[in-house]
This record gives sequence, structure tokens and C-alpha cells, in this order.
Amino acid sequence: MGSGTRRPRLGKVESFDGERGLGSVVSRDGAVFSFHSTAISDGSRHIAVGTLVSFVVAACHGGRFEAVALSALDGADVPS
Repeated sequence: MGSGTRRPRLGKVESFDGERGLGSVVSRDGAVFSFHSTAISDGSRHIAVGTLVSFVVAACHGGRFEAVALSALDGADVPS
């Protein structure tokens, strides 16, 4: 995951716990990344499971890779 980690990816929200503010997104290549509600770009801190999103992968707490800058893609399909 070297220098290309800041490239936007496409995926779908796989899970989200609004009380804890934690969720996961699966990219179109099948990789799963966790995210915190503060990573949702629109500032709402909530996102529905199944929402298609663009996101960036970044090294976060403890060096783990997480999804950040999540943006919902209204009406878009995730390419296979």
C-alpha cells in the first residue's frame, strides 16, 4: 500500500454502528476497511449500510489502514 494509498477507491458500506460511530466499507476488489463516523465527508456522521461510496485509504491509529474521506455516490454503480 505504499504511495498509491491516497488514490480514491469505490466501494459499498458493509456495516455501520451509529452509536459507536464505527463501520466498514468493502472496496470493489473485495478489500475491507474500517472507518469512523468522522471520516464521512458530508459531516453527517451517519451513513446507511449498502451506500455506494468513494473513499481514500490512509494509515491511521497504530498504523492500521482505514477508509477516510467517505463520500456517498448517489445512484452510481460500483464497477466490477
